[in-house]
Amino acid sequence: MPEISRFLGIIILMNWGDHPLPHFHARYGEYEITVEIETGVVRGQFPKRALRAVLDWLDEHKDELMENWCLAEQRKPMRPIAPLE
Repeated sequence: MPEISRFLGIIILMNWGDHPLPHFHARYGEYEITVEIETGVVRGQFPKRALRAVLDWLDEHKDELMENWCLAEQRKPMRPIAPLE
């Protein structure tokens, strides 16, 4: 799974040709979540502070995430996305 961003110990990943509903995966230590890009719906468990950071990052980079989702569907290289500042 290609890494597209990393911040505060959180790794953001997106799969090529993954199942429908545009989403990304986030890992933080032993925790892992899946986040739908358009709705922000989260599946999985994350510590509160890390989850807040991921959702803030999502709000800042929704357009870039959707662009990467389109690239991933075409199995093309995805672009890195700036970390949360």
